[in-house]
Amino acid sequence: MALENFLPTDDIRTLFSTSMSRMYQQEVPQYGTLMQLVAEVNEQTLASEPALQQQLHNNGELERLSLERHGAIRVGTAAELSMLRRVFAIMGMHPVSYYDLSEAGIPVHSTAFRPTDEASLQQNPFRIFTSLLRLELIEDETLRARAAKILAQRDIFTTKARELVVLAETQGGLTADEAQLFIAEVLETFRWHQHATVDLDTYQALQQAHALIADVVCFRGPHINHLTPRTLDIDTVQQQMLSAGINPKVVIEGPPRRRCPILLRQTSFTALEESIFFTGEQVGTHTARFGEIEQRGMALTPKGRKLYDELLNRSRHKQAQADNQTHQRLLATAFAEFPDDEHSLRTQQLGYFRYNLTEAGRQQAELGGTNSELDALIKAGLIQATPITYEDFLPVSAAGIFQSNLGSISHQAYAHNANQAAFEQALGCPVIDEFSLYAKLQDDSIQQVLQALGA
Repeated sequence: MALENFLPTDDIRTLFSTSMSRMYQQEVPQYGTLMQLVAEVNEQTLASEPALQQQLHNNGELERLSLERHGAIRVGTAAELSMLRRVFAIMGMHPVSYYDLSEAGIPVHSTAFRPTDEASLQQNPFRIFTSLLRLELIEDETLRARAAKILAQRDIFTTKARELVVLAETQGGLTADEAQLFIAEVLETFRWHQHATVDLDTYQALQQAHALIADVVCFRGPHINHLTPRTLDIDTVQQQMLSAGINPKVVIEGPPRRRCPILLRQTSFTALEESIFFTGEQVGTHTARFGEIEQRGMALTPKGRKLYDELLNRSRHKQAQADNQTHQRLLATAFAEFPDDEHSLRTQQLGYFRYNLTEAGRQQAELGGTNSELDALIKAGLIQATPITYEDFLPVSAAGIFQSNLGSISHQAYAHNANQAAFEQALGCPVIDEFSLYAKLQDDSIQQVLQALGA
């Protein structure tokens, strides 16, 4: 079949994210309320900050501002994770980074399936944070064996979805009609199931071990546990949630509010308590699904990330779980050491930047070459540097979101058990290093502008 007959992977990813959004808003109506609130705050922010609006326009981000930025799912076995890798590859999404959530007492490790090249990120940056349950961290051997047996008896993918994955891999893509059918079948994996596959006693035993274990093991499918729109002002959304009839989690996760935003800030509304029908005609409740919002800032270099982690740990040692206002004040104090202007962030090599020719630079490029170095060209006004947006996640923040919506405290017995090799074996391939992706974006942009100027 001719390659031009296949629907581009970016379009399949957009079809997937928009279809998932429709499904989730039907399943969790409060999520639709959250999206409306985010849209209103974004509109107000753009109206009051014309410079931000111009920056988003220049970067091609206004058109996709209303698209969800990510979702999250948790699976129970290596086979489920490996199959998801194949599913997401058809959508142009690849595993980036390894996240050890056991460091925060959550018995999973994770990766983010996302587009990796700049053109695909510009079209639709949707990603799925995907966690694999670590059964080996369940201390009770009998309970661990019971959980493994339950997981071995389920198939979270439809037969047709499996057939279409093989078809896409064999012929090198999917036609538009095949892609529509593929998305419809794959959505069944992410759909909510009100009927558990276990009895109430088994559910409660797994719940006592850890609420996340019960969430992963006890249902026919893993179900999407949240979707996340992008906000331009997460503090305002956090403040307005209650008045919109939404109960927010206590604190915003991630760095404090800054003039130059870094990495990722996240918050959510607390998870719904939903009625569940267990085997044996028993009825109970389960809490897992919620709505999240995110505000993204600049990607940090390894040097910048090391400083961020040090300051974050310092702030965490000084406080218990406070109210958000107190939490943010303590964070801001701890992060006073982190430079908050683009010049310092760039010259101290704390953040990644994309380099483009200014109008004067384009005129100079037409006249002929220059032998100046990068910093001199920036100082001369021929090149401008803009921050590269962070496209990935923070394990401490992810764990904070999980904990607030599972209704459980962390379990120290699970802490500090990173095992990237085992995760990659289950995945079926190595994860991509996020720093290498940002460095390549930065280096490619430098090479392009210097080449254009003949430097």
